Amino acid sequence: MTAMTPGSNIPLTAARVAVDVAAPVRLDVSGLLLSANGKVRSDDDFIFYNQPAGPGVAYRSGGGAAPDAIVVDTGALPAGIERIVVTASPDTAGQTFQGIEPTATIRNADDGTVLATFTPPRLATETALVVVEIYLRNGAWKARAVGQGYANGLAGIATDFGVSVDEEPAAAPAPAPAPVAPPVPPVPPVAPMDPRVAAPAPPAPPAPVSTGKINLDKGRVSLQKNQTVSLVKGGRPLLSQVKMGLGWEPAYRGKDIDLDASVIAYGPQRNHLDSCYFGKLTILGGSIRHSGDNLTGEGAGDDEVITVDLGRLPADATGLVFTVNSFSGQKFTEVAKAYCRLLDATTGEELVRFDLTTAEPQTGVMMAKLIKQFSGEWEMTAMGEFVKSRTVRGMVKPGAQAL
Repeated sequence: MTAMTPGSNIPLTAARVAVDVAAPVRLDVSGLLLSANGKVRSDDDFIFYNQPAGPGVAYRSGGGAAPDAIVVDTGALPAGIERIVVTASPDTAGQTFQGIEPTATIRNADDGTVLATFTPPRLATETALVVVEIYLRNGAWKARAVGQGYANGLAGIATDFGVSVDEEPAAAPAPAPAPVAPPVPPVPPVAPMDPRVAAPAPPAPPAPVSTGKINLDKGRVSLQKNQTVSLVKGGRPLLSQVKMGLGWEPAYRGKDIDLDASVIAYGPQRNHLDSCYFGKLTILGGSIRHSGDNLTGEGAGDDEVITVDLGRLPADATGLVFTVNSFSGQKFTEVAKAYCRLLDATTGEELVRFDLTTAEPQTGVMMAKLIKQFSGEWEMTAMGEFVKSRTVRGMVKPGAQAL
């Protein structure tokens, strides 16, 4: 038996597994079947006590004496289903997980053998959790400990993964007794309005306030430092090939500037997976590729390009930090017009751009980061954080701290 920690995974040794989730209080346990875009195909892929069976996935009630479970038959899952997430929320509405940390147990569904257990740490205001997930990787099924919390209950999880949730309308408050109006003094007669004078316009309604994430629906997004954009267009996560172009110019005419662009890949626990740079042009099975070194910074357009196939990245690659370093020791105060931009690798369309508008006398800078969300989409954040490092090796630790 394996005691799992957040982000860890195990290969499944059984085709049929059951995941039960126990806690000191009664829990509602559910499962969602997700396709490659991280969403359900329809509401039929949401398996819970009111919809207890779906293709390859079933809800099993413990009847109050045992924990509820989600049973997954990996051999019976439909083609295109690559992940099943198992969720839990307290049966009492509004109750948080603080002090009632749940434990998920992954078992062989046929003989009950325990394969692994997982207790998410440090829970507080969460009212629902993605506890574990069963996922397909290179033709083999695995289980991963997640422990991602939501403060808006099971509805928040369901909505995140594409399930339509009909909220119960709030009960209308009882009407308050009408206040007694004070006597109104008589109004003097008003002369008829001159028809040549326009009536005053009614006050304009307040402008609506947008509370959603910035995404790609309105075209190219220009980011400022620390701003984030969700790589979603038309309601679908961007999971195709993208290119991160990085460029710069010498601050002083006629003086070459030799900078090196790199990307560092991290796992769910900020663990370093690999780094792609001029000395290692391909990593993670070819899902990340580097264009090669530019020794001068001269010429229009991107100086170095890193191509990332978001759909082919390993499941445990959840964070990418794009960096630029000066191996020769030149400082960023000697660099002008440094930028990074994200492009659609198929069409060449520029999706996101970040121009570095500040400079510090350092030899490294973290330009941007891509972080995979538990819903499957990626978010890009502009960074512009300077580091004293001439190589990508010295950027690994600062990059992990920045995730």
